[in-house]
Amino acid sequence: MLTPKPGLVDQRNSGAHRDMNLSTFLKSARVLTRWFPRFVQIGYESAHIAASDFLPLVRPTGLQCEEEMFEATEGINTHKGAIFSLGLLCSAAGRLLANGSGLNRERLCSEVASICAGLVNRELAAKRTTNTAGERIFRLYGLAGARGEAASGYWTVRSLALPVYVSLRRRDVTKEMALLQVLLSLLSVNDDTNLVSRGGLAGLDFVREYSRKLLRDGGVLSCDGLWKMAAFDDQLIARNLSPGGSADLLIVTAFLTEFAPAMTRPVVSQCHSLESVASIPTVGCT
Repeated sequence: MLTPKPGLVDQRNSGAHRDMNLSTFLKSARVLTRWFPRFVQIGYESAHIAASDFLPLVRPTGLQCEEEMFEATEGINTHKGAIFSLGLLCSAAGRLLANGSGLNRERLCSEVASICAGLVNRELAAKRTTNTAGERIFRLYGLAGARGEAASGYWTVRSLALPVYVSLRRRDVTKEMALLQVLLSLLSVNDDTNLVSRGGLAGLDFVREYSRKLLRDGGVLSCDGLWKMAAFDDQLIARNLSPGGSADLLIVTAFLTEFAPAMTRPVVSQCHSLESVASIPTVGCT
């Protein structure tokens, strides 16, 4: 597991989470792994249905996965965001495979965007009541969170996280260090609604500015970068700030790195099959 991750559960500590630890986190991750093949299969079997009509079909599976997660963690929300994002991506992969389309990052993200078109308006903008933290934050600040990222086809990941990762890997930076630098990059720009929920806009601004300062000094790649990340972790724990939204985008990034950026010919990228796609999500590794 990547360590240190500021404010998040890792091998160093439980971050800003008093209700969970590494054991809880890994137990939840094992549960989720069993569900990803179901998302791929649902997408494959429902590929004939328009993308705009697909979300209601897959949502019950997502809720069942959440229920099993809560059973495993005794009611603690460890991976609800990851279920949403990886469930969508696995379903999108199944739909593309069924239609004979090649699997690559652009096609996967485009399919997710098609599935989630209008989601922000239906579930956030048009709602008159605010029953959840996400709905309240959208009403107050206009931040769309996970729904907005999905509807955009994970634009933040495609425009920032993946380019950073690819550039670093070409320089022979290890996968783990590259992903930590990606996390820091995400923290510097992402409208993380988890941070807003815990610390308001002031909490979000603190994390952004701190991340940008570290990046100006080289981030985790500087000579004392990991020590600075650990100090950043301590700062977020003291402020009870957990960047869960950015953590979910990091998981999306790690998933998409398993696919080619784009292709011109409609062939299956890297010989991906239903089984191989379902085995990619490794939420316990990030």
